[in-house]
Amino acid sequence: MSDTCIFCRIARGEAPARIVYHDERFTAFHDAAPQAPLHILIIPNRHMTNLNEALATDAGWLGELLLLARQLAAEMGLAEPGYRLVLNTGRQAGQSVYHLHLHLLGGRRLGWPPG
Repeated sequence: MSDTCIFCRIARGEAPARIVYHDERFTAFHDAAPQAPLHILIIPNRHMTNLNEALATDAGWLGELLLLARQLAAEMGLAEPGYRLVLNTGRQAGQSVYHLHLHLLGGRRLGWPPG
């Protein structure tokens, strides 16, 4: 984990966040600037800048990341009405924190196309 990355610091408990889930592999917390009534960020505790750094050997935990998003969506009552998952990779995609993270958005009708 990086000493300067805010998400690494949140995962280690060194920076404040409204944590909704934490285990040895992942941390999930409320976004500080929510874009929907429910906006949760789900991160691997291990630092990875973005999806471009993923290797074939990362497929297992990347799948677990999606399953955790599904679990959190269900726990928060979003499974039936629906939710959106967003993973931005790079500046032009809107990535602003360079630690891989999945946005879980819901609680209202989300427009399409995004961006």
